[in-house]
Amino acid sequence: MLPHELSELQLLSQRPPHRRRAVVLTGRHPASDTEVQLYQRVLQQMDYEVHLSRYAETSSFLRSTQGIGGWSLLLCLSTSEQSCLRRISFSHLQRHQTVNLLPGLIEAFSNVGGGLCRFYTHSQLTESSLPMNPHACGSTNQKLQIPLDSFPDSQAPPPALVAMVNVYVLVTSVTPLTSFLHDISVVMTIQHPRGQPVKLRDFLLQHLDPAASHQALRQVKQVISKVLQAAAASTNKKQRTISRCVLCFQLLTFTLLFSSSVTPVVVQVDTQLNVSGLSNDAFDQQITKDLILEDTLHFLLPPLSHLSSHTHLSSEREGSQYGGCTGTLGICLSEDEFLLLLHFQLLMKTSSAFQPLYPSVSSSSSLPCSLSDLPDLLTQIERFYKLKTNRSCRTDEPPSQQPALSSSQDEGVCVDPHLRQIYTDPPLILTPPFHPLVKEYRAEVTFDTMTVRIRPEPVSSACRIHLDEHRGPRMANYPVGLGNSKISILVMDSSHPEPVIMSIYTVHVYRESRPSLPMFGYHVMCSFVQDCSLLVQPGRPCGLQPHSGSQSQRNACSSGHVSGRWVVPCLSCSDNRTCDWREVSWQPDGCYHPIVDHPLLQDCMKDRKLLFIGDSTNRGMMYFLMERVNSTLEDWGKAHDTLVYRNLNRGRTLVSYSYYPQFWLEKKQRPTFRQALQQLLNRSQPLVNSNQTVLVVGGVQWLNTNHLRTVSEVLDSESLSNILVVVKSLGMGFHLPVDGIRSLSLTEIQDLYRENDDIVTTAKHHGYEVIDTFSITMGRYKEFLQGRCACHFHEVEKFWSTKPSSDRTSTANTNRTERTVHTLGSQSTLPDTEQDAGPQPPTYRVRGPVNQVYSEILLSRLCPSTRN
Repeated sequence: MLPHELSELQLLSQRPPHRRRAVVLTGRHPASDTEVQLYQRVLQQMDYEVHLSRYAETSSFLRSTQGIGGWSLLLCLSTSEQSCLRRISFSHLQRHQTVNLLPGLIEAFSNVGGGLCRFYTHSQLTESSLPMNPHACGSTNQKLQIPLDSFPDSQAPPPALVAMVNVYVLVTSVTPLTSFLHDISVVMTIQHPRGQPVKLRDFLLQHLDPAASHQALRQVKQVISKVLQAAAASTNKKQRTISRCVLCFQLLTFTLLFSSSVTPVVVQVDTQLNVSGLSNDAFDQQITKDLILEDTLHFLLPPLSHLSSHTHLSSEREGSQYGGCTGTLGICLSEDEFLLLLHFQLLMKTSSAFQPLYPSVSSSSSLPCSLSDLPDLLTQIERFYKLKTNRSCRTDEPPSQQPALSSSQDEGVCVDPHLRQIYTDPPLILTPPFHPLVKEYRAEVTFDTMTVRIRPEPVSSACRIHLDEHRGPRMANYPVGLGNSKISILVMDSSHPEPVIMSIYTVHVYRESRPSLPMFGYHVMCSFVQDCSLLVQPGRPCGLQPHSGSQSQRNACSSGHVSGRWVVPCLSCSDNRTCDWREVSWQPDGCYHPIVDHPLLQDCMKDRKLLFIGDSTNRGMMYFLMERVNSTLEDWGKAHDTLVYRNLNRGRTLVSYSYYPQFWLEKKQRPTFRQALQQLLNRSQPLVNSNQTVLVVGGVQWLNTNHLRTVSEVLDSESLSNILVVVKSLGMGFHLPVDGIRSLSLTEIQDLYRENDDIVTTAKHHGYEVIDTFSITMGRYKEFLQGRCACHFHEVEKFWSTKPSSDRTSTANTNRTERTVHTLGSQSTLPDTEQDAGPQPPTYRVRGPVNQVYSEILLSRLCPSTRN
């Protein structure tokens, strides 16, 4: 009888769908906040017209005449709630309008002092009347902990009996009370104090037998229901009689303490969604919160079955059928009550993560007689749908092994290969704003942002997420080099023997250069050795210091490892934001490294063979040398093996390279340094035992004094002891917390500095030249370019030219000479090259001012004017 009557009411109340408006008041939440994006995305999918504003007072839509009744939904985020409560008259809302606040409930659970809940002061309740701490309404800023007295007789009970659990309750009406419980809970135990998201039913089944877990779940519902009933009963009687918001709702967080009993005690009630018990290292807080909020929207706002301004029963039908009580077996309900009844039935029919909390079959009405009919009807509806679904909701089923954030149907094939959201720390402002159907995004970060932690979340947990490659991590900390970086997000189907890529999302991140202020007049010269954020040498000054050194009347340096400092013009040495960082240059103490002009460089390199052995930082110096000699770089690659270039300097110079160490191989399969050096010498034959043969050895942090002894031994055995050996010392890198690779502590970096000194001393002992790249990179460690190690200070750009190849040399030579003729480190930009490929093949250009500095020092050591 009852379901039939409600179906009839539903037919009467539905009208053709129309465009609905939603107002989202974000408060202090930025537009890039995933919560704001979630509301926009979900509401737009439901065909809402979404208006964003910070507060009710500043919303142009709410202040307009259209804003009085022209909106259907008002969502007040956590920092805008007070604005909503001040400006929105809940007693004058129209019946189609929904707000995510219930003022009476907020007042009942407000703190009247010392955490005492207000509804305790408005009732005859005593501390023993409810399974609740009367002071549970205090601030939730402090982290709740399981009290030590939870353990009876000083003996710890089974872990299942001692836990702090956050559960999330959706209240859709205060009078009469209707509420629902979300599947997800946050469980904190002695073993896991930071909390884990888990389905409450699964948690209880994992730690209790089926009968006890069923009883515990029933006790959770009864305890929460009793507290809600007490709070609802304390609301002002005046609020019951005046017009109210029929469709308003409130999300609450109940913190329950299980202490050696299956009956919990309420120790905290928060009128907001509180997930602070979770660790946020893995974005669990925001992901859990977003999922509950999205479930709430889909549960309360079904796109096809909704109540609006056109769903009201006509006054004629209300008077003839309901106001007069005919055809209703004497049950007389107002229009508000019928709408609430209809809404409750729609919620009961909606499949979601929410389960009915109150009314329940066992609940009984304690409301005034004039309102007792409606709670009884609600109870009958709840009983009807519970019986309908009882067989599929057994509590003695084995617990799910899936995470709480996964839905039950997620196992199997990845049929929906889309992302729900891309979570980042710090939050990235994606352009365009995130949408599951958009696959490519761009974002910009400031110079001081050196890492971005990213965790993409799929719509379905049947889809697996991997970053950058098939077996990449699901979540990672990415180093963000200056300029452009790319993060690839692979959505994969793992149901096949070999995982299949279903879709790829790409995030291009651009990191800005150091903020720079051009110098047009008065300035002072400042210098620095190290950054104050990374004190490699604790006994030396850090940051900008006044510089009094002269740039003229200096002698050429006698070695490549002369100590020095970075010098930059500034308005004030006390503020690095007033400096012109385009003009920063490296100045050795008491001397200078001459720039080798192009004709002299080509002549110097004539009939010489240059052998490089080392990692990618060594390779960056090699490509810089090749571009300087040839004026263009026409061949380039991220080689991890042995390369030989014979076309350099019109065929008069040979350059060879061997990558070491080959870290990607199993340790037993890796060639030793001796083997790699021997192979490089063999591939570069014939070699002459003079400075016409140059060996450049080094890398970022693998080199030690033993390698230098190996160099000496191998060269002696090959009768090459008179060749010129240049040691590239250590460099900055691996200083950021990046997943999948080692990360050095400050102490380890300081140890590297001392090890670098040992390498320089040993190299000098063997008579080798040294380029001290550690001292050069130390002060500018933040200016790394692409690469997970944060150790690359060079990158290679591809560009095209429409000029014939015969013209390219002179043009590039002029540009390069103009850029490097005066000081080491000038960042003057080369003229932009037209991106029209024309008939010419692409060429390459080595970019990176720090790499340029120590590479120019290498050239000056290879071609000093005094060397024969």
